[in-house]
Amino acid sequence: MGAGSQNAARTAGRQNLLLAALGISYVVVFAFCDALTRDAQGMPALWPVNAIGAAGLLHLTPIRRLWLLAVCVATQVVGHALAGDPWGLVAIYTLLDTTESVLLALIAARATRGRARIRGVREALLLIATAAPVSAMMASIGAVLTTFALGRDFGTVFVGWLFCNVLGMAIALPATLVLLDDYKWARSRQAGPWVKAVVYGLVAAATLAAFARVAGWMAFLVFPAAMLAAFRLGPKGAAWSVVIVAALAMPLFALGESTTGGASGWTAIDQIRLGQVFITLMFLTTLTSALSIYREDRLKELMARRNRHLAAARERAQAANKAKSEFLATMSHELRTPLNSVLGFANVIGETEQLSAEGRRRVALIAASGRSLVTLVDDLLAFARLEAGRFELAPQPVNPLTLVRETAGIVAADAERKGLELTLALAGDERAKFLLDPNRLRQVVLNLLNNAVKFTSKGAVQVTAEITEAAGGHAFRLDVRDSGIGMSAAEMERIFERFSQADGSIGRRFGGTGLGLAISRSLLDLMGGEIGVESAPGEGARFWVTLPLGPLQAASPELAAPDATRSAGARVLVVDDHPMNRELCKLLLELEGHQVAMAEDGEEAVQMATEHDFDVILMDVRMPKMDGLAATRAIRALGGPRAQTPIIAVTAEALPEQVSRCREAGMVDHVAKPIAQSQLSEAVHRWLPH
Repeated sequence: MGAGSQNAARTAGRQNLLLAALGISYVVVFAFCDALTRDAQGMPALWPVNAIGAAGLLHLTPIRRLWLLAVCVATQVVGHALAGDPWGLVAIYTLLDTTESVLLALIAARATRGRARIRGVREALLLIATAAPVSAMMASIGAVLTTFALGRDFGTVFVGWLFCNVLGMAIALPATLVLLDDYKWARSRQAGPWVKAVVYGLVAAATLAAFARVAGWMAFLVFPAAMLAAFRLGPKGAAWSVVIVAALAMPLFALGESTTGGASGWTAIDQIRLGQVFITLMFLTTLTSALSIYREDRLKELMARRNRHLAAARERAQAANKAKSEFLATMSHELRTPLNSVLGFANVIGETEQLSAEGRRRVALIAASGRSLVTLVDDLLAFARLEAGRFELAPQPVNPLTLVRETAGIVAADAERKGLELTLALAGDERAKFLLDPNRLRQVVLNLLNNAVKFTSKGAVQVTAEITEAAGGHAFRLDVRDSGIGMSAAEMERIFERFSQADGSIGRRFGGTGLGLAISRSLLDLMGGEIGVESAPGEGARFWVTLPLGPLQAASPELAAPDATRSAGARVLVVDDHPMNRELCKLLLELEGHQVAMAEDGEEAVQMATEHDFDVILMDVRMPKMDGLAATRAIRALGGPRAQTPIIAVTAEALPEQVSRCREAGMVDHVAKPIAQSQLSEAVHRWLPH
């Protein structure tokens, strides 16, 4: 037998069992109510059977619904006939009760949106509110028919019928729906069988104590026990509690074994009706409490599940960010390493070799293309870090005017090759230090100067920078004016957007990713500054930057400017696993007049630093056998003067956290590949003895 057939067989078995249970319940409840709770007019004072039939119609398959209706009709006919009711009254009772069961099933299906279950207070109240008019309508019709057919008093019949039908429905319909719901309520699921037995036993004991013949009517004892069942076992606890209370209390009332305290003269029918009111109020109170607790538990469960999903999503995002960061770091290293050789040897050839004019032009093209690729790599890395929200500033005491002067010197050669006049006007004290991130500010200034040179074919580029006093300290302002192609108002609106240039034709004519200005604005936002532009087509452009500097800073001893007299002939150890990088560093250092020794990895570097004295060590980071960080720590652990040798990181690892790791390992400075001769010379001489 396949899995589908087994499931179908199990479903059919459950449906048959449910039909049998509902049929038996209907017959038993009908027999009790019809035999023991009739008033003087022959009207039962307790009548929950219609609600039981309605709940069964909601949960059974179509063919089994017909069987249940057949059981209901047969029970009605046989029961009323055995009670001696006239056949006309038997027909009225049977027709109206069966019709009410069907109508209640339809109303309940609509109130519960076809789910035939109660999971909320609103559903329970809506069900009772919409079902009550049906019971009232059946009571009206029944009273009219019995009045005309049998000559009974309309008012008496209507009140009795209405009372038993409405209260019976209000108790039995929601209770049966809750009991037939196969949902595993959290609190009921957590409670073991012994807990359930104790709780329901307590409800039964409280019921007997409250309604048996004792001194006074002590119904108040039932409420705490039923409420405990609702709190401890959930909605099913409330439903089973009302079943237990009704099953014990109603026979006591019907048999006259109960007391109503001061109302001892009441009849059994009066006590049954009073008991129904009490049980209805008790059940509605406990059920709404249990459903409210369920909703709270459900919300907590949903919040816990959502938090788990969010935590898992956060872990996935963190893993993705980590993978992206590792990828970016690897790509940065792998791109910078060959660019180091391309740019380094191109610059050396251009400055040291005797080349024709055409040869120098071609070497200059190689160098310019290499610098463009470096700028592209830097922009992509900065953009990725800004997008991930992982960009951190590394402030240190610097002078922004000095930084502008140095950056202008970088683009001066490009401006000269294009025949542009590059002018620089600085106002302020270049000896003053302010707490800034020099690399980020240099990136902004370099981007503006590169753009000015790139988009200007003839004329001049004017750079003006000044430091002024401002509230709370000082402020820095930079103006970069060019005589280039200019921009329209529409182009200026989108020029600071990512991957945006003035228009598509500019992208084709001048190249670039369109990230530079977007990154510059983001960096200035991080530093608390602003950037803007003024331009018109054909009239050039003026970009301006403002940046708060804060108070003056004392110059760091490590970063203080070196003496004008710089030592030459220093002993320098170059550590790099790439032969071209070693050769380039050796060439650049020898041009400065230094003596150079070389090591291929960290182990060899530690051995040479142990055996020989060096004035400076230039250390790569990524190397086989022993990396540069481990080698630096090993050298620092040697002890003696050799352990104090300045170690400068010369590496393609240029991300801020990578620079921080270098300094944490004991390196005193950092030069990022591709190596510019001026930067390397500056770093080496900064740490030479004077």
